[in-house]
Amino acid sequence: MEKQKFKPYVPADSVLSELTFKAVFLGVLMAIVLGAANAYLGMKAGLTVAATFPAAVVAMAALRVWKGNILEENIARTTASVGEALVAGAIFTIPAFVISGVWDRLHYFESTLIMLIGGMLGVLFVTILRRSMVEEADLPFPESVAAAEIVKAGQGGQTGASAVFASMGIAAIWELFKNSNGIQLIKDYTHQFYQFSQSKIDMFGEKVTYGGGFLFETPAASPALTGVGFIVGLRVAAVLFAGAVMGWVVLVPLSIFANPALANYVANGHSWLEVAQQVWLKQIRPFAVGTMIVAAFYTLYNLKDSLITGITKAIRDLQAKKEHKGEVSRLEIDLDFKKVVWAIVGLSIPMFFLYEYFSASIVSALLLTVIMIILGFLFAAVAGYLVGLVGSSNNPISGLTLSSLLIAAVLLVLLGVKGQHGVLAVLGVAGVICTSAGIAGDMTQDLKVGHILGGTPWKMEIAEIIGVIIAALVLIFPMIAMDQVYHIGSAELPAPQAGLMALMAKGIVGGEMSWPLVLAGMFFAIGLIMIKSPSPMLIAVGMYLPFHSTAAIFVGGVIRWMLDTVLKKRNASDEDRVKAENKGVLISSGLIAGEALMAVILAFVVLGERLSGVERLVNGETVSSLKYFAVQALGVQNPSVILGLLVFAGLIYLLVNVPLKAIKK
Repeated sequence: MEKQKFKPYVPADSVLSELTFKAVFLGVLMAIVLGAANAYLGMKAGLTVAATFPAAVVAMAALRVWKGNILEENIARTTASVGEALVAGAIFTIPAFVISGVWDRLHYFESTLIMLIGGMLGVLFVTILRRSMVEEADLPFPESVAAAEIVKAGQGGQTGASAVFASMGIAAIWELFKNSNGIQLIKDYTHQFYQFSQSKIDMFGEKVTYGGGFLFETPAASPALTGVGFIVGLRVAAVLFAGAVMGWVVLVPLSIFANPALANYVANGHSWLEVAQQVWLKQIRPFAVGTMIVAAFYTLYNLKDSLITGITKAIRDLQAKKEHKGEVSRLEIDLDFKKVVWAIVGLSIPMFFLYEYFSASIVSALLLTVIMIILGFLFAAVAGYLVGLVGSSNNPISGLTLSSLLIAAVLLVLLGVKGQHGVLAVLGVAGVICTSAGIAGDMTQDLKVGHILGGTPWKMEIAEIIGVIIAALVLIFPMIAMDQVYHIGSAELPAPQAGLMALMAKGIVGGEMSWPLVLAGMFFAIGLIMIKSPSPMLIAVGMYLPFHSTAAIFVGGVIRWMLDTVLKKRNASDEDRVKAENKGVLISSGLIAGEALMAVILAFVVLGERLSGVERLVNGETVSSLKYFAVQALGVQNPSVILGLLVFAGLIYLLVNVPLKAIKK
């Protein structure tokens, strides 16, 4: 009865233009830009941020100039969010090829094919599931409702674009003067190793000398990471930072103290700072991976009822799907079901050849293709259902991907496919599954926004397909540039989820794994679960990431808490609170996009200089032309840490004072 009363913002009998060139062009452009930004953010911080909100705001502002309408804005936003979703799946898996060592660099053709196949399958699977997920399922869709409200509010004239673009510009300029490849005047963070006084402990009647110390780092002077912390809130940021505290301030000092032999490295010329970083890199991170493994499956276990419901709905809807007959409202029309099924069958052909290329086994490739189609459909249903429950930003696609990776790995071992070919095949399966689930969740959210606003489903589905194709062809280029300049797996681009996938693939199929450390991490996760710790997965990611990154995210969470506290003290109404929070989220989105895009641009600049043979030397080290200018022309030999820390004062003003002023207006 309630469903019959639902009326979209734009009536079904409207004759507004919708799937136009300007809407799709703008959407594709935003998909590439926001996708590149999220690629950097995801590999740096281990978190991605849904592009729905900034894409909606930019689409409203741009199409207002082009005299576009609300349905064209909806198409542009839908197309734009594809880039973020596709790259979210890609960065969780494709960098694993490099981290595992089976590739020495990112490969364009194979990476693009993984994104293209996975993304297209995600769109096609959700096209089948749209009616049951979007219209019939009684799900809250929190982010979809919020995005729709922003679009509706924008029809009154206030788009919020000025906040996004202004904060983008501020963050981009900051990154230009902070990035080691830019005009570096600002140091991102500083660290110092503090030694313990030596302790002598009696072991079997012998006095053993123990020492070591702990490593202290300042938060990264990063508007993007602080913006992430603001968006996720204090609770999530605090749990993530708790993992960093456990890893860096508990486990690293403990590992150094418990191993007196590490002092030999210091005696041979290495610093304690280098020793501490090696301990974290080679011992604590595998421990964190063990924690991630158990935490991922525990997350899926907690969602078991939702998973079963989602799968059941998917199977039921697949069985009941029928072609539209007679006169049907435009709000009910999807792409033709038969053509969708044939398209899925058609995509299985290049998928088979891709897996045969990876595994060098026709039987294995055939089996993996069949499994991928089945798992891909089920996981697309699960991803869509979970987005309806908790929103796209909280979609646990890494857990779904890890499940498929383990299934594929075990099957390949049973089939006798091991070594490098086995690792390649397993990561290929994980890549397709992850991009498919990422697109499926995002598209379900987009279709719900369109359902609320009155968009035509089949036109939105076409826009998604166009967005996936172009984003898949283009987005690997910024990833390649970032790998060449910042190096995937380094402290600058740790790519934690990809590290997890790489370790699991190498451990099961390749036969390489630090099992004692991984098992210890697994039991640590079990301990966290037993005491009902919040999000063991986030704690594990916190241990895996550099301390300065998680500290900056935590600062962002504290700033969000400051805003919430002021609003509470002022007894702000629900409307004012939402207005202030939305302003803060838009500013944060701009900060994230601005910093990340400048980092990507600088990576391309450095790569272009290398390819053209430009070489600038400072103290015998090759640097970018911009860095050379900072040292030679401006005389900046040592960038300022103090200047870097001042950014947080500015961010407090942007993320607290500006949202509060928005209420007064």
